[in-house]
Amino acid sequence: MDNLSVKMATLTVKQLPAKDEYPDLSQHHNHMAKVLTPEMYKALRERSTPNGVTIDQVIQTGVDNPGHPFIMTVGCVAGDEETYEVFKELLDPVIEDRHGGYKPTDKHKTDLNPANLKGGDDLDPNYVLSSRVRTGRSIRGFCLPPHCSRGERRAVETLSVEALAALEGDLKGKYYALKNMTDAEQQQLIDDHFLFDKPVSPLLLAAGMARDWPDGRGIWHNDNKTFLVWVNEEDHLRVISMQKGGNMKEVFNRFCTGLTKIESLFKNKNHPFMWNEHLGYVLTCPSNLGTGLRAGVHVKLPHLSKNAKFEDILKKLRLQKRGTGGVDTAAVGGTFDISNADRLGFSEVELVQMVVDGVKLLVDMEKRLEKGGSIDDLMPAQK
Repeated sequence: MDNLSVKMATLTVKQLPAKDEYPDLSQHHNHMAKVLTPEMYKALRERSTPNGVTIDQVIQTGVDNPGHPFIMTVGCVAGDEETYEVFKELLDPVIEDRHGGYKPTDKHKTDLNPANLKGGDDLDPNYVLSSRVRTGRSIRGFCLPPHCSRGERRAVETLSVEALAALEGDLKGKYYALKNMTDAEQQQLIDDHFLFDKPVSPLLLAAGMARDWPDGRGIWHNDNKTFLVWVNEEDHLRVISMQKGGNMKEVFNRFCTGLTKIESLFKNKNHPFMWNEHLGYVLTCPSNLGTGLRAGVHVKLPHLSKNAKFEDILKKLRLQKRGTGGVDTAAVGGTFDISNADRLGFSEVELVQMVVDGVKLLVDMEKRLEKGGSIDDLMPAQK
């Protein structure tokens, strides 16, 4: 984008002084609101990225969604790869706050070699019902979902379909465009828990991620239904490896193999994934930077979850819990979705290792409590 276009992109928000445009954040509980000041806003309002992303687009989701005193949302998104550099005065402190003190000078580690994972093939399937690993990827050369045009979104879809069609063996599969799906295909994908629907979360809607729905969106999965890719949801790509039972080693192996193959296919088309030494893999939401990785299991912990120290144990193991229906759902019958709490500053192998080791301990504690025993001697130190 030339300088004239950049000026045009920021002109509309400069007709009035910055103090008149500054959002009222007095009731807000998110990382953006904690960092942004009127002085910072005034300075950042003078800039836009080469693609025309402005500070108001970056913060809109956090302005529209005040958050909750006990649940700190991020409150900002990136419109393109350059957003993290152009608006670093805001985003660096948000990243540091959200990722446990990760400094602007820190360098991220990437490790997608599954041979480096120790164990993971022996989680008790009587307790661990399913295992999955997911991440996001952004394709260099295109704006991210909050800012991309219809044409860019369609180009991402076309590239993705071509790249995924080249996968072979147990990764061979099929692409389903959301807008062309038959009722039967749609129902099958819902039954398989694969289908992502039009975003209803106010966080995603305010960030502009549901524009032109369902144009350019779709789901690809392999024939075994153990490896799937979402196209143009919250990120350009969401890559997921999953299966029933507790063999996280197998799941991670497939995840690394598939992801590495997909990355090389995109590189061959001159569209590598967005990555840099500081942020690792660059994604739409600052909370997913680095690995973008969430390794999780559905695990039955009816006794341990009633223990007063359950929350503290998870914190020490650097794990988080959700209901099995997703981020805002409650646990059913003592079954939880347990996953890594970190994304940035640890490698993929380190994060999966934390989940494998932590879940193994949680299951040992559950078995001990089942028999009426004490778990005091099993209490972990802070990781």
